[in-house]
Amino acid sequence: MKTVTTSKPPKRLNPLNDYLFLKVMGEKGSEIQLLGFLNAALGRTENDKLVSVEIIENKTLSAEFIGAKASVLDVRAKLADGTRVNIEVQLSNLNNFDRRSLFYWGKEYTKGIKSGQDYILLPTVININIIDFEFLETDNYHTVFHLKEDKESDLVLTEILEIHFINMVKWRKCGRIDIANEPLHRWLAWMDEHSPPELVEEVVNMDKSIMAANERQVYFTNDEEEIRAYEMREMALMDERARLMYATDEGLAKGRKEGLAEGLAKGKLEIARNALAKGLSVELIQEITGLDLEAIKKLN
Repeated sequence: MKTVTTSKPPKRLNPLNDYLFLKVMGEKGSEIQLLGFLNAALGRTENDKLVSVEIIENKTLSAEFIGAKASVLDVRAKLADGTRVNIEVQLSNLNNFDRRSLFYWGKEYTKGIKSGQDYILLPTVININIIDFEFLETDNYHTVFHLKEDKESDLVLTEILEIHFINMVKWRKCGRIDIANEPLHRWLAWMDEHSPPELVEEVVNMDKSIMAANERQVYFTNDEEEIRAYEMREMALMDERARLMYATDEGLAKGRKEGLAEGLAKGKLEIARNALAKGLSVELIQEITGLDLEAIKKLN
């Protein structure tokens, strides 16, 4: 990595930028933090905790892929018993997210067997979705689904399917944070870009796996090329959120009222304003949005 020095502490990046999440949790050498998160998310205790994991690295991280709004930058891993785990961070409501999650579960499931092999070789697949939008009619921030019989909920058809939704919107509303006894609470406090610095520091000092993730993120912050890729991804994600806003009935009505061109122009300005607030460079914002450089500077 090409590093640079700075005279002031680096700005904390958003841990749930999916490119950053992949770099921190999904590359070789990230096993400590990935194991810590998986044990927390899967509710493993000292008696049954995971002690090893094989990370399956993403090999398609080109600039075009990072900048594409529809790209899926997921973390993939395999456990010692052959179970496959797929972690996806999704900050925008793409609608039909239940079907989307099942689709990606199915893709990972079918990768576990080759043509002609016995079906018994098909692996258990666990999908963990970390989302930041309203989803499912429940107050629970962590929901887990399996294949069960309708009338006899204790009767499970098979254990091969397990899908988690960890909802950051509901997490922020839960009103009870127990970082002393709940490992997942510690992780979500660290992942939430809105957490106060003192809380982030506390959970980092409490948990060695979170400390490893935090150190990796700080190291990443000092790499100019990685920061640029992070900023490109932030812009792509903001652009996607703006597009989805106009795809809703309310957004379409607003677009018709303002005029589509004017509505899109306002959307670009809103993207630029949010990007500035997150510390992205004026030059990158201009490159991605196509807005006039002086117009962007006036937004400060």
